This record gives sequence, structure tokens and C-alpha cells, in this order.
Amino acid sequence: MKSQTDIFKALPSVDKALQSTELKDLVSSYGHKAVKLVIRENLVSLRRQISLDNHSIIETVTHKDFFESFCQTVAERVRNSFQSSLVQVINLTGTVVHTNLGRARLPDSAISAMGKVAAHATNLEYDLRTGKRGDRDSHLEGLLCEITGAEAATVVNNNAAAVLLVLNTLACEKEVIISRGELVEIGGAFRIPDVMESAGCILKEIGTTNRTHLRDYESAINADASLLMKVHTSNYEIRGFTNSIPESELSQLAHKKGLHFVSDLGSGTLIDLTKYGLPYEPTVTETLSLGADVVTFSGDKLLGGPQAGLIVGKKELIGAIKRNPLKRALRVDKTTIAALAEVIKIYRDPDRLNCRLPLLSDLTRSLAEIDSLAKKILPILNEKLRNIADVFIEPCKSQIGSGALPLDLLESRAIVIRPIARKGETDSTLQMLAKEFRSLPAPVIGRIHDGRLLFDLRCLKKESDLSSQLEHLAKFD
Repeated sequence: MKSQTDIFKALPSVDKALQSTELKDLVSSYGHKAVKLVIRENLVSLRRQISLDNHSIIETVTHKDFFESFCQTVAERVRNSFQSSLVQVINLTGTVVHTNLGRARLPDSAISAMGKVAAHATNLEYDLRTGKRGDRDSHLEGLLCEITGAEAATVVNNNAAAVLLVLNTLACEKEVIISRGELVEIGGAFRIPDVMESAGCILKEIGTTNRTHLRDYESAINADASLLMKVHTSNYEIRGFTNSIPESELSQLAHKKGLHFVSDLGSGTLIDLTKYGLPYEPTVTETLSLGADVVTFSGDKLLGGPQAGLIVGKKELIGAIKRNPLKRALRVDKTTIAALAEVIKIYRDPDRLNCRLPLLSDLTRSLAEIDSLAKKILPILNEKLRNIADVFIEPCKSQIGSGALPLDLLESRAIVIRPIARKGETDSTLQMLAKEFRSLPAPVIGRIHDGRLLFDLRCLKKESDLSSQLEHLAKFD
């Protein structure tokens, strides 16, 4: 039996490993330092296991093919360390604008524009006409004003930032009057009261959760008040014995009392969704026409663009917002500006909007098309999973997601996978199947409901996007 010293000697040196055929190629691709680091980490781990008298490791190290397997292990670890943790996934959850899955898919024109500006120096803040410093908002402001009818516009990195910046500019150390029923919590447990506090405002809530009257706003106005705010409750809805005040009445009251009126639309849309057979949602243009001085909304929800917070409204107020030092901390980069500009341009051609904007294409997809796709996929999955699950098609409801129109659902079709398992094993089999699909080269993300794995096909473009990957699933004998 070999001594521990002899076993240690069986380990290759770092230099010997670096000279191996397999690792030489990796040095060319990833660099000497990165490969050397992984070799050293593997050797440290092996030495520790040998010191602990791990017989399995000792047997591996003393095997005649050990050096080859060692280099293969190092090579795999090096490649994995350079793979991006951010990967493409296939969204079959039934939530079209899924926050955890990156929200809206961008149109090709936006993707191309991002690549172009990312690869080159640009005139982001350079005025080509004068040769002097320019304003990065100039690439978007004209487009936003054209589409919304606003006097001026600016953009920050998300809508929470937009609300924060507006409040900090227009109401710092002043009171903001808002209905109790509009103190919403948005994604990641961020709440409107918390945003107000961070902005340095004094929250003055009025009315009750379900009913607020104009007299509640009027009686709350005093010398410390700066603005009236309305938050569109896009991520929940109260029904029944309710009352809220229309924007037109709030704007009239605010202006009568010398206050500003700010409307946070949250998801925000630039078009009348009912024209596409979708539920009604107030548009930015409509809100401005009802007297809002400033409107804030998201870029990556119903607008269908990149993550951004858009602020539009009166020129004087937008000018003050732009001059706030916080604006620099919250600004967007050149790739976001390029993408957002291309998305907004698509809205100039409303007749082709549902063909060119991926979000609207998904939302307006016909049930017949989804059903046809389901029938193509069903026999393929049935064959692959026949020994472990029943697979069938079932009507289901998709949702828009990310807080937009939470009670309005879209008719869709789902592939349902119901495990065939002994009593008490169904859940573990279900979790195993879900994990198998998440482990595919392009992970497939469904949802688990009532002891079944559901794949809502609304967002699946082609049958081959799913079927071409199934060879990578485990064999279920």
C-alpha cells in the first residue's frame, strides 16, 4: 500500500497540467492566470481529501488515467467559470410580463440599436451641431413629447426612481396628499410611503381604503402642502362599495389651491388597449389631458421597452426635476436610451404595432394559434414522459403580469404534466420534473399548480424551441 507521501507525489504539478493538450487550448481562450487558478484550487482540494484518508479520492489519484481526468475536470470548471449566469429562458409561466424573467421582450430594432451604441463611442452627451456638451435626454424627449402630448420629458432607471425624483424635487419637506387606498406596495416589498419618506416628503393620507371623497383632499390642504398625488392601483383592485376622485377633479382642486397634481400610472401605456381586444388602462396622453402636471410610468411593462422610469409633463416642472442632483444618480445609460428610442418610434406606426412590438404580439396572440402549437407539442412530450407522467392539453388563463391589470386574464392553452407516482411520491416527482425542464440548455419555466406542472404556451414562439431540447432530459424508464 502506498504511503501518503507517495500519493501526494502522484498529483501533477501546476506546470505539467498547464502543458497538457487540453489545458493549453484553454490558456489561449481564457488566459494563463484563470486556468492556473483552477488547477491550484483542484490540487488543494485533492490534497485535503488525501490528508483525511479519503479512500475514494486516493483510489482516483493513483489510477493510471488520473492525469487525463484531472485535466478534463479543470477544463470543465474553467469553461463554467466564464459562462454568464444570465441565460435565455423560455417563459411558459402564463405571466407575459414576468418581473423575475426580465419583463418585456424587446423588438429587433431596439436590440440592434443597443448593440450599435454599445460597440462604439456615441454622441450621448455631445451636441454635434455646436461641438459642446449636450443633454442625454435630447435623444428621447422629442419622441416622448410627440407620442404623449407632454411639454417636456425625462427618463430615469425605473418608475420607483421616477416617483422618488419627482417627489424630492416638488415636495421635499412638504406634505403630499394621497388617498389611503392608493398607498400601494410595488415589487420587492417597496411601498409608496417608503418612497415618499426617502424623497424627504411628509405623507398625508386621507380617506379610507375603499372610499375617498373630494372634500377629504380639500380639508387636508394647508400651508405645508405641496402637491396632490394619485397612484394608479395597477397591481390590485378594490371592488364593491368604493369611491375615488377622477384626475380632472383633482387637477382642478390642486390648481385652484396653487398645488401641483402628480399622477403615477405605474405600468403606464401609450395606447388605447381596448383597440386590441385588451382591457382598458388609462393612457399617458389621457392623464395629461385631464390636468396632471407630471405623469410617471414604467418603460418595461405595458410600454414594452427596456427597464426605465419615464417622467412627462409641464416644461417648468420637468426642468426642475432635471436639475435635481439626484437625477444624475438615477439616469440611464446609452444602451437603454437607444432601445427606448426605438420602441417609442414603433408607436408612430399604430397600424403595425401588434406585429412589431413583442409584448403586444404576445398579448394579442390568437387562441387558435396557441391551440395549434399545443397539439404539435403534445405527442412529443407524451412520448418523452410516457413512463412517468400523463400529458394533456387544458384551457388556462394567462395574465399580463408585473402589476398590470391583475384581474384581467387572457384565454390560453397549457400543456399539463401530471406525474404517475405512488402515493406520497407525487410532489417529489413533480419537483424533479420541473427541475429537469429548468436544467435544459434554454431552461423551460412553467408553474406548479394543484399537483401538476403547467406550461402555458402563449409566449412560446415555435414548437421547435421546446422540442429540440428534449433530448437533454433524463431518460425516464
